[in-house]
Amino acid sequence: MTRLRLQNVEKSYDAISVIKGIDLTIDSGEFVVFVGPSGCGKSTLLRMIAGLEEITHGQLLIDDEEMTHRPATERGIAMVFQSYALYPNMTVRGNLAYPLEVARRPKAEIASAIAETASKLHLTELLDRLPRALSGGQRQRVAIGRAIIRKPRIFLFDEPLSNLDAELRLQMRIEIARLHASLGNTMIYVTHDQLEAMTLADRIVVLRQGRIEQTGTPLALYHDPDNLFVAGFIGSPRMNFIDAEIAAIAEGEIQLRLSAPGIESLTMSIGAPCREGQKVRVGIRPEHVQPATGAGPGHFSAELTYCEQLGHTNYLYLNIGSEQMLVVEERQVEQRELGSQVTLAIPPQHCLLFDENGQRLR
Repeated sequence: MTRLRLQNVEKSYDAISVIKGIDLTIDSGEFVVFVGPSGCGKSTLLRMIAGLEEITHGQLLIDDEEMTHRPATERGIAMVFQSYALYPNMTVRGNLAYPLEVARRPKAEIASAIAETASKLHLTELLDRLPRALSGGQRQRVAIGRAIIRKPRIFLFDEPLSNLDAELRLQMRIEIARLHASLGNTMIYVTHDQLEAMTLADRIVVLRQGRIEQTGTPLALYHDPDNLFVAGFIGSPRMNFIDAEIAAIAEGEIQLRLSAPGIESLTMSIGAPCREGQKVRVGIRPEHVQPATGAGPGHFSAELTYCEQLGHTNYLYLNIGSEQMLVVEERQVEQRELGSQVTLAIPPQHCLLFDENGQRLR
């Protein structure tokens, strides 16, 4: 069980700053997922932890031991890449054995470790096959097995499921979750797939432009984001945002004038200081917009421009004017005609408010 700390870690390539002062502690046995848009620095940060990229400034500590400039071979870390990187001329058995053979382990120990690892990853019947005779999911299991067999202190995964189809991704997510439960090792996982992040992580780290925007449990980030970026990045479909203005303030409540035509004014309880005339954005998840009849606060009608029918759920895309689209999750599945009017309500208790700089107003 291993604890990892990053203290004011930075990475620069000449004059280009890529990682900008990361402070992060990953507790022993924790499964942490790095997410963020392309180019945010998540894979670079993972490679710095692995020792494959030099740390320009700051400290990396593993169990309070300074590792900032120690070579990768001395960190006790195993990394699984997006590409399987298997030796094509070696069988599964040979690929699993190779790291231990390089370390000059006894043959009996290697054989025992292969049997144990193959059993954990359901590879026993595949040990004598070459990689070309394996499916994508089987190859990825071999790549993970080659990391496991070394018994590292920390596992790093760099988008390991990106090359797999949807069904295999689901199977491998389950395999990786089971693996973490059985091994209990500290694991750090990089992905652009929110579903992987939400289902695998004990804690998610959201990165943007080389900085941490927010860390927290998957549900904490989903329900209680600190800013507009995290609110829009976590969740699929993403959170809806509607431009608004504070029309009036009275006794801890604010009245909002929304920019969307046809939507009545909205009243919210906010403790943060604000002022009349202040420009804000209202955020609400697609599942929180509710069916409604008649008129009332937050009630509106809008034209249906597109409908995603998923069987158990519809996602309605509504034109609310001002070049804004509102996405609504509909569980009571109905047959909808494009161009029809849909009457809905925005419940203020489910709304989030963000200021002009994208910071959350609570």
